[in-house]
Amino acid sequence: MNNLKGKHIILGISGGIAAYKSVTLLRLLVKAGAEVQVVITPNGKEFITPVTLSSLSGNPVISDFFTANTGEWHSHVSLGIWADAMIVAPATASTLAKMANGVADNMLVTTYLSSRCPVFVAPAMDLDMMAHPTTTRNLATLRADGVRIIEPAAGELASHLVGRGRMEEPENIAAVLNDFFGEGRPLAGRKVLVTAGPTYERIDPVRFIGNFSTGKMGYAIAAEAAKQGAEVVLVSGPTALADPEGVTTIRIESARQMLDEVLAHFADSDIAVMCAAVADYAPANYVDRKIKREHDDVDSIALVKNPDIAASVGKEKKPGQILVGFALETDNAEAHAREKLARKNLDMIVVNSLADAGAGFGTDTNKVTVISRDKTEDFALKDKREVAKDIIDCIIRYL
Repeated sequence: MNNLKGKHIILGISGGIAAYKSVTLLRLLVKAGAEVQVVITPNGKEFITPVTLSSLSGNPVISDFFTANTGEWHSHVSLGIWADAMIVAPATASTLAKMANGVADNMLVTTYLSSRCPVFVAPAMDLDMMAHPTTTRNLATLRADGVRIIEPAAGELASHLVGRGRMEEPENIAAVLNDFFGEGRPLAGRKVLVTAGPTYERIDPVRFIGNFSTGKMGYAIAAEAAKQGAEVVLVSGPTALADPEGVTTIRIESARQMLDEVLAHFADSDIAVMCAAVADYAPANYVDRKIKREHDDVDSIALVKNPDIAASVGKEKKPGQILVGFALETDNAEAHAREKLARKNLDMIVVNSLADAGAGFGTDTNKVTVISRDKTEDFALKDKREVAKDIIDCIIRYL
């Protein structure tokens, strides 16, 4: 836990039974050398006393906007500037809702709204509250705002029901913070643009041209780039995946929508990884009603070529920017990939083949070769998260 030494951490505690775990988290942070300021909601004090928290942190615990008997004001603004990170653990459904919607009726949420530092939340609640659409929506809002979600675990809850909603263990939360401040975050200060998933090209309101991409590879790359310290923008086609933690995710449907978002963000990006499986063709004419087999005489659908997003970005690339493409091939994979590398003005290209078992669409694994202009690296079949790390490592070495 050496990376936490000397860091200023705000520990926000809201009113849930998991507040007892916050005592252990506080001890771990202080033991690692962090200076911790506890901010607790009024309901939080019903579960754990300020005396205990103050004794462990060495600082007075803040709960109210001012001290009743002296009128001393607790400045949420200066506290937000002081902090290197803020962690809310436990984060109840109520606190998440207030954070997501800016309901600044207590010191914890007001401090969050004033903070300039990275913010982490560790949700804790009963399984039905965790699964409720409102909570899902609030978490999605917080993710979009850049808040990092430390996902809850599954297990027996205070209600004695079993399911997802247990606050992550204090040791694991401390490790997340330690990793965040870790030395050797080589992409810190850099912006990385990633595309992922398929594109859907509408034929009529219910049919489309697409492919079998799940987006898993691109999402794993975005998550790994964020872990390495980058500011990450992910432009995603339709997928069933949750937004990666610490990543700004932009959802699109068609190739042209993806191109517009990519060009909007590429100019100030240091690295772009074009991982999306973009449909090569789109229907020439969209029919705004469902085509009926019984009444419509449709023997063929005229197609037009979609824009080549990687090639379009390659034309815009400036000195110092790195552009990485992907190639999924069925034959002569390396030869086709090298041709694309040159034609699209790429710096690197990641190649996989549908001929390799366990690689390509719809799997949790992949087997890739990373090719630059003067180097080729082959990697074994791995989980896509490990493949993402290999790809990001290749980019870092290229830098």
